Amino acid sequence: MHVRTLTGGLAAACLVSLSLSLTGGQAVAAAPQAVNAPLAARVLTYDAAGSAEFRSAVDRGAAIWNESVDAVELRPAAAGQRANIRVLADNGWPRALPTTLGNGTVYIGRQAVDQGYNTIRISAHELGHILGLPDRKPGPCSSLMSGSTAGTACTNPYPNTAEKTEVEGNFGGGLAGRAPAARAGVIVD
Repeated sequence: MHVRTLTGGLAAACLVSLSLSLTGGQAVAAAPQAVNAPLAARVLTYDAAGSAEFRSAVDRGAAIWNESVDAVELRPAAAGQRANIRVLADNGWPRALPTTLGNGTVYIGRQAVDQGYNTIRISAHELGHILGLPDRKPGPCSSLMSGSTAGTACTNPYPNTAEKTEVEGNFGGGLAGRAPAARAGVIVD
């Protein structure tokens, strides 16, 4: 313990000496760190190369989340970059397979689209599962996570206030250091 204190003090003295020599011998006050400074958004990348005809709906669903929350940002993966989220189109029902918070696979199923469900709402809803949100069924159209129970007439792709708050909490917005347990498994809507 004593050695650490002595070493730490010596390191601090060297740092001050180096700082003084770099500034011409003048002491320069460092800007105070803001105690409540917002944390940088956690960037999650997505690969929508396999989303076929739903590519623009996936990009719009990601943009809606980016407009709605500050603690996380969804970005398309660069070429050759491993993505956190893989988005695929298939002939089944839409579903998400989260592995850990912010990671997993989303399927934009043509079955729901063929039945008249809105593709942007489907995309935003399934991305919501990857961001840690469960289904909230039955639910009104104002709840993005109500999914198919809102009916085909519902085209609202935006999360409500409670859903936004939950995602902010999941990714540390206002609750730094608290991470929810990952919901692994298939979430079929």
